[in-house]
Amino acid sequence: MMLQVPAHVATAAPAGPVLRDIHLPPDPSWWPPAPGWWLLAMLLLILALAAAWFWRRQRRLQAQRRRVLAELDRLARQHAHDGDGAELASALHQLLRRVARPHDALAVRQRGDAWRNTLARVPVDAATLETLLALDQAMYRAQGSFDATAAVTAVRRWLRLALKSRAWRKAVTEHDDA
Repeated sequence: MMLQVPAHVATAAPAGPVLRDIHLPPDPSWWPPAPGWWLLAMLLLILALAAAWFWRRQRRLQAQRRRVLAELDRLARQHAHDGDGAELASALHQLLRRVARPHDALAVRQRGDAWRNTLARVPVDAATLETLLALDQAMYRAQGSFDATAAVTAVRRWLRLALKSRAWRKAVTEHDDA
């Protein structure tokens, strides 16, 4: 048998606190970001700075290449105008030494085999290398014994490679065999 509850008890208000329905917490705010977003922002900033540095460096190197090759063209035009082979040979020789100086500090004073070794650190063919070495003597010779066109072509070929830092081979020192 079942126990019956009187009707006046079943309709009475329950004793105790009034409970509300389940509610969710507020959405998280967008500021401050989580630590992962801070790391991503730092990484992007570092990459942007590295890209800007690399871009500026490349532009500076390209401008240097253009200046050196423009100077070579100016020397060739000047030679075509005045025809002084000794002056052209001297200017080309100085240009080679100026370009070689950042890679070998002694390049401004070298003579003979030392100068040959410095020029040979840039991978050019033997004929180009011989033409470049002939500039050293052509500065002091008479006009008729100098092939200006071949010299300008050889210097241009060497400069195009020498102005790229990666083209330079490591210097071989005399103490390597010890």
